[in-house]
Amino acid sequence: MSVEFDLSFEPSHDRAVEVAPNVRRLTANNPGSFTFHGTNSYLVGRDRVAVIDPGPEDQAHLDALIKAIDARPVTHIFVSHTHRDHSPLAAKLKELTDAPTLAEGPHRAARPLRTGEAGRLDASGDTEFVPDIALADGQVIDGGDWRLRAVLTPGHAANHTAFALEDTGILFSADHVMGWSTTIVAPPDGAMADYMASLDKLLAREDRIFFPGHGGPIKEPARFMRGLKAHRKMRESAIVERLKAGDRTIREMVAQIYRDTDPRLHGAAGLSVLAHLEDLVARGIVAVDGDPSIGSVYTLPS
Repeated sequence: MSVEFDLSFEPSHDRAVEVAPNVRRLTANNPGSFTFHGTNSYLVGRDRVAVIDPGPEDQAHLDALIKAIDARPVTHIFVSHTHRDHSPLAAKLKELTDAPTLAEGPHRAARPLRTGEAGRLDASGDTEFVPDIALADGQVIDGGDWRLRAVLTPGHAANHTAFALEDTGILFSADHVMGWSTTIVAPPDGAMADYMASLDKLLAREDRIFFPGHGGPIKEPARFMRGLKAHRKMRESAIVERLKAGDRTIREMVAQIYRDTDPRLHGAAGLSVLAHLEDLVARGIVAVDGDPSIGSVYTLPS
């Protein structure tokens, strides 16, 4: 099964648009290779508002959020994960609204750091954010006319969380599932085994529509996630095939597997290959001396 991406999204950077009853979306004007047209912030509620993912440090986006809130009480500020395009604006929004921040926890690596990795924790991580309320898996926050359930989905980031709007079939999938692109999984911040397990976790649910952190809605989420799983399995198979062909380093594999990809993205591609290799080594499918790293030499077990 192939995955079909949707690039037709038209962002609204200065005006919130209604995407479902009592749910509005406002997109930060921070387009890029990893953010598409920008980061989506969501406002949930009618009389009392919850904000999901305030976004990057951007005064124009903060002004647009305040305008969209329109003097209504903000009761909660939810953060899906601590990458700098999602969480930094939470601090200023909290100052203006007195609303508590809620997330799984502060930024951290997906596994213990290895020798030489102390400075490699993803530079995009917002290490200053600490939530006022740490959310447990399945915890429900009641806002009166809305109820949001935390669905922990580590993989893209160790503290990544999706939010289900109870009794609507809506899931705010943040960066775990996006309709415009695959998700970056970059060790040590992310982990491929965690990412795949979180996909299975969401597949076991029966949500009818996803609103992601970037791009437009995913209207057939189960079908789309099955495609994502197939895509990841194909990438895994491609890595094994490159090893059979004689490649031994991530640089060699990326040059072949991503030969049609913009070379400026090869660094991120290398981290994605590393994420797959960490998983393949853990499962005994690939061998390496020592711990898997960007510079390691990989082989197939004899």
